[in-house]
Amino acid sequence: MKPLEGIKVLDFTRVLAGPFTTKILVDFGAEVIKIEKTGSGDDTRSFGPFQNGVSGYFVYLNAGKKSVELNLKEETSIQLIKNMVKDVDVIIENFRPGIMKKFGLDYESIRQLKPDMIYASISGFGQEGIWSEKPAYDLIAQAIGGIMSINGYHDFPPTRVGASLGDTSAGLNAAIGIITALFHRERTGEGQYVDVAMVDSIYALLESNIMRYTVKGAIPERIGNRHPISAPFDVYQTKNGYLAIAIANDSLFKRFSLIIDRQDMLSDERFYTDRNRQLNQKALKVEIENWLSKYTKEEAMMLLEKGGIPCSVIYNIQEISESEYIKERNMLVDVDQAEGGRFKIPGNPIKLSSVEQTTTDPAPKLGEHTEDIIKKYKEKIR
Repeated sequence: MKPLEGIKVLDFTRVLAGPFTTKILVDFGAEVIKIEKTGSGDDTRSFGPFQNGVSGYFVYLNAGKKSVELNLKEETSIQLIKNMVKDVDVIIENFRPGIMKKFGLDYESIRQLKPDMIYASISGFGQEGIWSEKPAYDLIAQAIGGIMSINGYHDFPPTRVGASLGDTSAGLNAAIGIITALFHRERTGEGQYVDVAMVDSIYALLESNIMRYTVKGAIPERIGNRHPISAPFDVYQTKNGYLAIAIANDSLFKRFSLIIDRQDMLSDERFYTDRNRQLNQKALKVEIENWLSKYTKEEAMMLLEKGGIPCSVIYNIQEISESEYIKERNMLVDVDQAEGGRFKIPGNPIKLSSVEQTTTDPAPKLGEHTEDIIKKYKEKIR
């Protein structure tokens, strides 16, 4: 039995942040009923890549869920949902703030029907406040949230993180909020409203960058792959490519110096402490790359790893996806779609001893479960 079996979720989300949340809930056993727009459904059904006409993007985010087509502008649909509310534990939505209230399905309305409901909303800037009405996609959240200002190199424009971190971090936070609220309800019987903003989620990931500003008044800038405090902590050129090396304390640097046969650096004032190495990181990089020029990235990694130094060649998506590591960790799982064939999608990164995931149920066809759900609740509508 999975930890969330028996928990029912009414899912009004689409695209990425919300479906990412409910994907996590499904992986842990929750029953997720996905409410989709009549005729077109979730936008990601039309997002590539496609396999036999089926969107891999949609399958990845919605495997294991049920799909119900409803037109929320119709009173019969609203009445059906209100009757379903009494039978579910969680509602989640990622419409623009105020939309659910227009449908009479906002938290205050729902809690009148079911006081212990867990209700989660994901938006760009939160449900209230000066920016709550601003439209947002991941790029906007990354731009306003601060992460683009520190991502990339000094001489180049601010750079978006390559994955949609605004969406996925908000999705993770919403999942954590929902599960925490369920635990709180188990203890107290109380429902709860969970309000997650993409910009908040990005901002919370900035860790020491915020503290450098609030404590010292320093405004962090783009410094590429370097670490703002420690060195060597960067990507370095080898004979045949790049190697990432991360050394964040003096004992590791001492070990590193012995491995590369440069004990003299331990008495060099420029490199004697972590702080000094950071201040003289350009000179340090020259010394390290002189040593690395004798080796391929694979050879250098083997030598450094043998000495316990954190380092890695830089994998592309194919290389990490086909690695033995991903196989061992069940981080690619199979989904068999009746029409699309077999997809491989990312597995659950949260490993629980009671849950093993090697396959998952297919993503639903648009409206696949509409008839069954309506039949189940039609007596309550009358």
